[in-house]
Amino acid sequence: MINIDGNSLTINEVIRVARQNESVGLSADGRRQIEASRAVVEKLLDSESPVYGISTGFGDLSRIWIPPAEREKLQRNLILSHAAGVGEYLPEDVVRAAILLRANSLAKGYSGIRLQSMEMLLAMLNRCVYPAVPCKGSVGASGDLSPLSHIALVMMGEGKAMLQGKCVSGSEALTAAGLQPVALGGKEGLALINGTQIMTAIGALVWYDAANLMKAADIAAAMSLEALRGTRTAFDERISRVRPHLGQLSTCTNLLRLTADSRIMESHEHCEKVQDAYSLRCVPQVHGASKDAVMRTLDTLVIEMNSATDNPLIFPDTGEVISGGNFHGQPVALVMDYMKTALAEIGSISERRVNRMLDAHLSDLPPFLTAYPGVDSGLMITQYTAAALVSENKVLAHPACVDSIPTSANQEDHVSMGTIAARQAREILENVRHVIAIEMLVAAQGLDFLKPLAPGSGVRAAYESIRKKIPHLDEDRVPADDIAVVYELLRTGEIVNQTEKVIGRLFVCHSDETGITDDI
Repeated sequence: MINIDGNSLTINEVIRVARQNESVGLSADGRRQIEASRAVVEKLLDSESPVYGISTGFGDLSRIWIPPAEREKLQRNLILSHAAGVGEYLPEDVVRAAILLRANSLAKGYSGIRLQSMEMLLAMLNRCVYPAVPCKGSVGASGDLSPLSHIALVMMGEGKAMLQGKCVSGSEALTAAGLQPVALGGKEGLALINGTQIMTAIGALVWYDAANLMKAADIAAAMSLEALRGTRTAFDERISRVRPHLGQLSTCTNLLRLTADSRIMESHEHCEKVQDAYSLRCVPQVHGASKDAVMRTLDTLVIEMNSATDNPLIFPDTGEVISGGNFHGQPVALVMDYMKTALAEIGSISERRVNRMLDAHLSDLPPFLTAYPGVDSGLMITQYTAAALVSENKVLAHPACVDSIPTSANQEDHVSMGTIAARQAREILENVRHVIAIEMLVAAQGLDFLKPLAPGSGVRAAYESIRKKIPHLDEDRVPADDIAVVYELLRTGEIVNQTEKVIGRLFVCHSDETGITDDI
């Protein structure tokens, strides 16, 4: 069990809850913090003074004073009116991560929620009640209002939820889980939806998958290098020591280990070729830069995961209620846009290696890697697919955060679009994973034509993982099925795991005298 306190949640813990269904509890500190902030709210509930979100309307309606008798209705209506999402439902892991992050934010004790409402949120998580949350409708300030409202609806016995793969009413889902709906008290509706937890949840999951995909990208590049009979010279660590970006250093280390003891490399050690094309020679520089970008987003995401993003904030030490803008998703928006570009570039250089292996004029391999060119088209069209995905990523990589548009009658006149950026990053990641799958499929076919020469032990481990599932392409067959198999081997981490069993852990961030390590 993971006990949350609002201050110490990690990415790996998010993954365990979101994808491994680990249970979540509230720490003693979290309990004390929640009770302290709620005590302040209770004192304000009957106040005649205007306090945003407690005794006033919301957004441009904040100038309207709400009498005490209508303040609970105010919170209920807030959730009902703000649940305006559209589109497909967010995946289960995103919803679980979002509930966890919202609960962790509330546990900091600055939001004024009641303990019983917090316990309801955790009970839904632990009993696998997954609100059906439309993916579109958040502008990323005042937080993820619409999607978080769809989560809060289910707490109230309203809205929709997923139950054993079926979409049912929120009340039916609660009943099946043995839970009773909650009636929101003063400030609670706002406390549940005023935050950046949807964009941050997506961001955290994308970050974890991206960090692991970086390892797979290095493996794919090493396979292509071997298939194209490239040289290891450009990966001499002395080159990177005079330009010591950590991602570049880690990539050099990975590539050298992946191709160690390669008989293919030995066979052309003294050939006339001086240097390889950029898509091979510059792998440390390109993959490394993307790795550095991914690692730089980590601090922002971890800070956001452990932040109070509500408005107004309750400060129990002084009894003050202070309005501000912590709900604004700009920090997450910027790093997710950064992540988008970093991932897109990994796909871009991968597609170039695919093209090089399939072009007989560049590869010294059979055209499109078929022994019967003409009658057979071989893997020709896999490059088309990779090119399409890379081109799509170029559109998706456009920064979402620069497209602010005013809302709430211009009261909220600059918004982050952070949730759009996070969703786009997730889409780009999926596209790149498919491109890497294509590269590995093509490289494995290329390596077949170099037999009996064997690649390095790391490359060989990856090759064998693929060949256990997919035979050599002797004659044309449907490549979509083969791509799907390799994609799944990447998604589950099978190829990376099998490779690391042979050569040891691959790095996203270099770990020698720099003192910096990664735990991915």
